[in-house]
Amino acid sequence: MKKVLITGAAGFLGSHLCDRFIKEGFHVIGMDNLITGDLKNIEHLFKLKHFEFYHHDVTKFVHVPGKLDYILHFASPASPIDYLKIPIQTLKVGSLGTHNLLGLAKEKKARILIASTSEVYGDPLIHPQNEEYYGNVNTIGPRGVYDEAKRFQESITMAYHTYHGLEIRIARIFNTYGPRMRLNDGRVVPAFIGQALRGEDLTVFGDGSQTRSFCYVDDQIEGIYRLLSSDYIYPVNIGNPNEITIRDFAEEIIKLTGTKQKIIYKELPINDPLQRQPDITKAKEVLNWEPKISRTEGMKRTLEYFKSLSKEELYKSEHRDFKK
Repeated sequence: MKKVLITGAAGFLGSHLCDRFIKEGFHVIGMDNLITGDLKNIEHLFKLKHFEFYHHDVTKFVHVPGKLDYILHFASPASPIDYLKIPIQTLKVGSLGTHNLLGLAKEKKARILIASTSEVYGDPLIHPQNEEYYGNVNTIGPRGVYDEAKRFQESITMAYHTYHGLEIRIARIFNTYGPRMRLNDGRVVPAFIGQALRGEDLTVFGDGSQTRSFCYVDDQIEGIYRLLSSDYIYPVNIGNPNEITIRDFAEEIIKLTGTKQKIIYKELPINDPLQRQPDITKAKEVLNWEPKISRTEGMKRTLEYFKSLSKEELYKSEHRDFKK
């Protein structure tokens, strides 16, 4: 039985990856320090013989006994609300954490896939964004802690490949949504659905003309799984190229939820990308992958998940007090 280590296992994408690898017949080791993850995302796996969980911070030395075939490094705060509150931890998990896991992969002769992001492109000057674009990032801006952590992560991962011959895969993940997202994580899908369900007006930052391209989580996991299984060592965009303005997306959510709220506008945060759309030519060619689930269908499934949450979860304004 193949053994895989998944960091950030209690998070949104990490928990779905745990499900997929269990389904594929792997022995799964989940690891998370729970700074932004939640055990409820993986509690259904605890009873399984081929799942184990380590409560551990990957910025500290990482030890896993026995053989290890694959590592998927998904540990990191991923929403602006989180990484603006814990900027140093965000930089550390992308640098020290990645270094520790690359060392583990080298020791175990394991293949490692890192979760990079469309944020490596910053506020892009080309549209759509392809893997050859180097990006437009403000290194000292508030969002730079996440963008630069991921850019460094790509660099050190490639260095381990060129210097040590390590087997690597690099997924550049674009906006993904679906069940297990936190309602209060600050990203636009849970923000709009949460506001609609609570009867609040929908908050659009800027004039709403900025764009995003939303990929349903099942499609995203399929793309990541195929990338891990491929022979391709360079970055691959994994996302849905179906682009929409935030203003139009707000109207879609109001229609989907059947609510009557109005849209209110606030100032755009500094360095917030004005356009985000993946060029997935490479994913189609290398992985034979493209998203299958429409935004209409994906949003219906996501809404059902959020409607199932308790009233306490629906009205919880903050995930955690990070001051401690």
